[in-house]
Amino acid sequence: AIEQGGTAPTQTAFPFFNPKSSRMDSSITPLSSQVESKLVLKNKSPRWHEHLRCWCLNFHGRVTVASVKNFQLVASDESAPANEENDDTTLQFGKIGKDLFTLDYRYPVSAFQAFAICLSSFDTKLARE
Repeated sequence: AIEQGGTAPTQTAFPFFNPKSSRMDSSITPLSSQVESKLVLKNKSPRWHEHLRCWCLNFHGRVTVASVKNFQLVASDESAPANEENDDTTLQFGKIGKDLFTLDYRYPVSAFQAFAICLSSFDTKLARE
């Protein structure tokens, strides 16, 4: 519900989803001098959870329902294999209830790009006849 003054009670900080990367902080330069390069995002590989006997991703409490639509993307060097220890999640998407999902993203992905990526996870047709 919206409170008096037009404010809505929402969580504004997510302690386990860090919006700033130390890698990005050390390379801040003016836009005019930046060299355009492409960003390669790869699925973060799940880890085997021995106690649960299944493959799991750590969403740090942000995703509460198991779903095939849950995923995390990490920035990766195109020529290098996906780093299993890379915890610099660029985008994560997951189910939190019946027909309810959560989306977290950070720079360099825009809100529009993040939404488009997640929306594509709902497309189940692989080919048209």
